[in-house]
Amino acid sequence: MLQVRRLGDTAFRIERPAGLDARCLFERARAWPAVIDAVVTERHVAVYFAAATELQDAWLASLAAPSEASLATAREHVIAVVYDGPDLDDVAARAGLRPREVIAAHQSALYEVAMMGFQPGFAYLTGLSARLVLPRRETPRTRVPAGSVAIGGRYAGVYPFASPGGWHLLGRAVGAPLFDSERGARLAVGDRVRFKQEAK
Repeated sequence: MLQVRRLGDTAFRIERPAGLDARCLFERARAWPAVIDAVVTERHVAVYFAAATELQDAWLASLAAPSEASLATAREHVIAVVYDGPDLDDVAARAGLRPREVIAAHQSALYEVAMMGFQPGFAYLTGLSARLVLPRRETPRTRVPAGSVAIGGRYAGVYPFASPGGWHLLGRAVGAPLFDSERGARLAVGDRVRFKQEAK
């Protein structure tokens, strides 16, 4: 049985079932009666109800059932990147690669939006090449420009807004923004993302 922790009267934190597609997990939790939101993280899903409720065993069983989700049904986005970030050379040196090899490794992967957070429209992307997995910067920047394409730990991401940040900056996204005040976030949990190099 999945571990469950109550968060007040109207919400629960539930252990994330192993191997379950993030989009499938989100959609299953949102389908429960009176659910107003669900937030998927790396290890849990938080489910918020409109009123006080009790979790049903049948709901938890349905949440943990094997997923038949596939890449064929997921939305895929291509984000154009100019690879001129201030940390590109440092990442290359720390990874034992040339800058062009860092770029090739970064854009050859197919990423999945594992969770959303930190700021509106910020997607934590899994699928980063093991060659590029590095600890976060020892000293975070007080300001990272909007559109910065970055890596931190085993994640990749794009900053929708200017903010402080401790990830390594490889470049900048060009084209459609990651967040729009009217349409909301461009990416959603379970979406797939590819990066494509653009000329400077």
